[in-house]
Amino acid sequence: MKFRKKPVVIDAVQWTGDNWDELCRFARDGSGASVLDGPYPNQDVRVRTLEDGEGKSQVAHVASRGDWIVKGVHGEFYAVKPDIFEATYEPA
Repeated sequence: MKFRKKPVVIDAVQWTGDNWDELCRFARDGSGASVLDGPYPNQDVRVRTLEDGEGKSQVAHVASRGDWIVKGVHGEFYAVKPDIFEATYEPA
């Protein structure tokens, strides 16, 4: 069988390496806490995902400069490489 992804509108911010404050304002969980760590010397940022949490191993997406930080339909955050973002999303 074949399936088509349902159209969903998401919020996203691209990590440019120069917009840390904007990214921090955007990437907050339901309690208002940042879901980001970094930026590190190589300009990567770590995005904590829904899988993160007490009693669970630290699962995170690493976003490099140019990657998009996406807020999903359940309030989760994750990093998407620019080519995948362009192939998957379009302006709404």
